[in-house]
This record gives sequence, structure tokens and C-alpha cells, in this order.
Amino acid sequence: MKLKCFALSLLLLAGAAGAFAQARTLPETRNAALRYWQAFAEIKDPPSEKSTLELMEKTLAGQAVWDEGKLAAILDANRIALGIFLRATSLPDCDWGLEYRRGPDASIAIVPRASVMARLNSLQAMRDMATGNKSAAVERWIAGIHFSQDLARGGSLIFALTAKSALMINMRALSAEAKNGHFSQTQKKRLLASINGLPEDGFDWSTTWGIEQATIEVSYQHLQDSKNPSRLDELMMDEAPSPGCIPPSEKEIRAFREYMFAVQAALRDSPANSKSRIDALEPMRKKLCPNEQSGIPSAQQINIVRMEVSSARQALLAALNEK
Repeated sequence: MKLKCFALSLLLLAGAAGAFAQARTLPETRNAALRYWQAFAEIKDPPSEKSTLELMEKTLAGQAVWDEGKLAAILDANRIALGIFLRATSLPDCDWGLEYRRGPDASIAIVPRASVMARLNSLQAMRDMATGNKSAAVERWIAGIHFSQDLARGGSLIFALTAKSALMINMRALSAEAKNGHFSQTQKKRLLASINGLPEDGFDWSTTWGIEQATIEVSYQHLQDSKNPSRLDELMMDEAPSPGCIPPSEKEIRAFREYMFAVQAALRDSPANSKSRIDALEPMRKKLCPNEQSGIPSAQQINIVRMEVSSARQALLAALNEK
């Protein structure tokens, strides 16, 4: 009996030791999206003063210099969010877990929060630069560039367009600082590595367009399954439906796919070459039924956005390569 009690005690001690060892190895995630959501949850309400909000926007646009007295409190209030955000950008994976199979019902609540977080991070970089902490500023800008890629990855066009806005703010600020000779050669090399790692036009617009197409097709399926497709279409589009193709026929869906696939292929080309290819697809788009046409984003406008990103990227590379 004593031997059994002794053996049981040893097992309990071994289990306690094992639990202690496991407790010392804290669980971590590789998914940056989980950390980004934590950062978003820590974002504080913006200031109520209109003048302060206007100053923030002017500062981000490069139309005003950093004002520590008026803007520092905003970043101080978001210190926790900014810290989590910065650490999240070092994680290797990013899966937002978007429910695209729900079509128009898929939540995109992440988008406005992501936009705010990206802008706060850019402001922090500007603050670090203005207060002489150039290394921290470079870290922040590189983090912002990385976040833009994470935000666009696996997302529809609204995600890519929000990411584009965040990326452009960072690239324009970096170009201005580089032109003024504010970076060391070591800092320039780090920034060049980050910018050179981007696609010419910033993102994988072709894949993003494909996700947009798949999302629209889910909407078409919902219309085909609905007992009142006209009413459902009105709810989804937030406007009275266009005449015809509600729900779209299989023939109309095939025509839609043909156009969307052609645009997706064109977006794999450079922005300059894509322009003529997309323009040549206009007759195909105009043959689609009105309701389909109204639900498709403008491929020409998306290509203009690509050109803007490409131009800003080239300007930044030139500024960083200046001796």
C-alpha cells in the first residue's frame, strides 16, 4: 500500500513538473490577422475637435508638419494599439478568415478599422522622424508597407483599395524624407529592400479581381435561389434594380465570366500595357445585361489606381537611390 502511494506521489509530481514546463512555453500565433484584430480593438475614439482632425489629414497628406503639441495626445492614447500592430507585422502569415461564400453578406467590418490603424501608424512614423528617432520611424514605415500587403492578401477590391491608400501615404512621406536627405545609407538599404519586394503596382490586382468576380457570382446564385429576386437585388445593391437579368440566366453568367476572366488576364500585365487591353474589352462589357454592368467595378479605374501606385513606387525608388 505504501509502495502504491509512493508511486502515485511520483506521478503527481511528474505531472506538476510537466505542467510547469508547459506554462513556461507560452503559446504564440503565426497569424498576423489575429494580432491586427487585437490592435483594432484597442483603438481609441478620434478627437472631437474638427481642427485636430483636419490637421491629422493635412499631416498625413504632407501638407503640414508634425505638431507635437496638437497631435501627440492622439498617439499616446493609442500606444497599446500601435505596439500590438507593430509586433503583428513581424508574423509570417495573415489569414483574415473572410466569409466570401456569403457573398454580399460577408462582413467587411475590418476595412474601416484597418484604415484607421494604418493612418495612426503613419502618424507615429512622422512623429518619430520629427522628434529625431529616425530608426523607429523607418521601422514604422516598413511595418506600414508590410501591413498594406497583409491587408490586400486574400481580399476583394475594397481591401486592396484601402491597402493602396495606406501604402501611398507611406511612400509619399518616405519620398519627401529621402529627397531631403534624412536617411542614412543603412536606412536607405532597408527601405529599398522593402520597396523592391513589392510588385510594380503594389499588389496582386489580378487575384483580387478574381476574388471580386467570385463574390459577385455568389450574389447571382442568391438571386437564382430567391423567391423574390428583384427585391433581393434591390436590398443588395441599395437601389432599384436595372431591367432584365434578374436573376441572370446561365447564358448571361457565362458572358459575365468571359469578360471578368479577360480583365483578370489583362491585370497580370503591366499597368501601361493593361490599359489598351482593358479598353479593348469595352464592347464585351457593354453586351452584358444592365444589372450585370452596374455590379461590376470599373476595370479602367482599377488600372488607373495601379498606375498611381507604380508611379509613386518609382518616385520613391529614385529618391532612395539618390547619392
